[in-house]
Amino acid sequence: MRLDVGIGEFGVSARLEDEIKTYALGSCVAVIAYDQERHVAGLIHIALPEAKVNLDKAKKRPGYFADSGLPIFLQALERQGANRRKLRIKLAGGASIMDENRQFDIGRRNMIAIKRFLWKVGLGVLREDVGGTISRTVRIEVKTGEVTISNAKSVWSL
Repeated sequence: MRLDVGIGEFGVSARLEDEIKTYALGSCVAVIAYDQERHVAGLIHIALPEAKVNLDKAKKRPGYFADSGLPIFLQALERQGANRRKLRIKLAGGASIMDENRQFDIGRRNMIAIKRFLWKVGLGVLREDVGGTISRTVRIEVKTGEVTISNAKSVWSL
């Protein structure tokens, strides 16, 4: 079964037949986590770095923001059986698609907020495909942990 993850949402699964997918990452960032021993996978689609810009939205959709979404995301992974210490983290997105002059620089700010949080909880990033000016669609297979990124022109592994 495919679990589609929208902006500000996350998906977690321990069912080997599942894949988790999110679409059209621009400045948004997908944090992809995988425990390869227990075959637990998760993906969160983060739009902005800090919840303080809209606390009502953070209450309704905590995954929209890095600081409110990542703690809940990690808890969901652990509820599915993942061992936090065994998680392999990958990142994708963080582009500057409609911000050529980097006036808002949301993609880069998202990356900083995410890495800061991960560092605080003792997690590092194994691989990343971030920045640039391309949109990315990302999927992870629960059985293998394989992460695939695609856009209108190409498909590649992360």
